[in-house]
Amino acid sequence: MKIYKTILKTYQNLQVNKNFRFEKYSIRYKEKTNLGLGSSYWSEVIEVLREIIPIYDKVNSIISLGKDVEHRNRGISGRVFKGNKILDAGSGFGNMSKTALKITGGDISITLYDPLVPMLKNTGSHFEKTPDMANGIFEHIPFRDEEFDAVLCGYSLRDAINLRIAISEIHRVLKKEGRMVIVDLGKPDKRFIRAGVAFYLRCILPILAFSAGGRLGLKFGTLYGTFQRWPQNKKLEELLLEKFSRVEFEKDLMGGAIMVAAYK
Repeated sequence: MKIYKTILKTYQNLQVNKNFRFEKYSIRYKEKTNLGLGSSYWSEVIEVLREIIPIYDKVNSIISLGKDVEHRNRGISGRVFKGNKILDAGSGFGNMSKTALKITGGDISITLYDPLVPMLKNTGSHFEKTPDMANGIFEHIPFRDEEFDAVLCGYSLRDAINLRIAISEIHRVLKKEGRMVIVDLGKPDKRFIRAGVAFYLRCILPILAFSAGGRLGLKFGTLYGTFQRWPQNKKLEELLLEKFSRVEFEKDLMGGAIMVAAYK
């Protein structure tokens, strides 16, 4: 619990310092937009994620109706190449990294990056060769400018405290012509389809999660709150284009799942 409070305190300290900037976006921008979870709800979500580590991977597959493996492959293929240096941001169980390793025959360098220390410790043991690991948040990535060829965000960017700052930080650590790859839930632009996805997350998912993980699975209901705060697909594309030169936006499940590549 102490490490989570430390991370949150760091973010809050940045908010107090009005002169601190992540490239062109200052922390003050958060006062003008509610994109992202916000520090208060982020704390709640991070605690839920910590508790559901034992069943996280199993239930995450259910969330995507069993298409998570396909979506990761579609998102990463053609965007990660042999010899690349990769940051797996919000790495969770490292599934994005494992997919990238398989696609490239293992010829890449990986750093797992996650706010949850227990998740990192658990995940590191699932690789043949333990990857580099770092603990922190999207809004303050502790790496130098232009360090990575690709940053992978698998079902994680939705949990950013401040989405604009998170995107700006990812852009900063990418090399020229680097790629940001997002695989996540989508928020359809059409209202009736969006309502259907919301109904699934709010009413159906908790039942499926309970069947897969027992009472602990019910905590996945928190996902509905992250979906509510997640921008619609078109808005997300516009946000990415504020920093990136080109965006490839692929959808599945009527827009309820997205595979995105943003090029620096």
